[in-house]
Amino acid sequence: MARSDRTGRRKSREDFRTRVPDLGYYFIVTDAKETEENYLYGLRDSLPKELRGRIIIKVSRARTQKLVETCKEQAALEPQYGQPWIVFDRDRVMNFDEIISRAKREGVSVGWSNPCIEIWFDAYFGKMHSYIDSVVCCRKFAETYEQRTGQEYHKDNPQIYTMLNRFGNERQAIQIAEKRFQWYSQGNEKRPSEMCPCSTLYELIKEVKEKVENSTVLPNTDSL
Repeated sequence: MARSDRTGRRKSREDFRTRVPDLGYYFIVTDAKETEENYLYGLRDSLPKELRGRIIIKVSRARTQKLVETCKEQAALEPQYGQPWIVFDRDRVMNFDEIISRAKREGVSVGWSNPCIEIWFDAYFGKMHSYIDSVVCCRKFAETYEQRTGQEYHKDNPQIYTMLNRFGNERQAIQIAEKRFQWYSQGNEKRPSEMCPCSTLYELIKEVKEKVENSTVLPNTDSL
């Protein structure tokens, strides 16, 4: 049943739709089974309770070759607020650069990692090592993770975002990844497939965190 507002007017569904998130509705599509999804939902769950209705993060999966198409379809559901992103790794993707180029042409932001998302996780612990192979990257990061946390690293860990922030430094990770990307961009390596190790996932995290910081609810001092 539709509710009434203070004037007694019945509210329609359209009225409620205009109330959804003024700070952004992130439609994120990834081709990974669990790691990226768990990490991004960890980001979502870390948002202050008072902002969870203003910043929405929805994650879904699609085949690598369907990432852009699926993301655009998802974002079209809320065109006024939709902020489409795809998140995926270089790994063994043959047309890595093409997918990124197409996404940008069609207004979809990209959080890519080369060789894999663990290189971005690596930055939480102070350095983005020169691992050019995803297998080596995962194995070496697992060693670092266990040294820092005292626990084994599992790609399906639902608490990965929490653990990285508890034992690592997200602000520092953003700075490390941003400097690395800028360094590559200023050199001869212009294609994402040539930028290794590197990740642009920091752009998404930085954007969301800045919105949180700029929207912090200040205490009411009228009665003080």
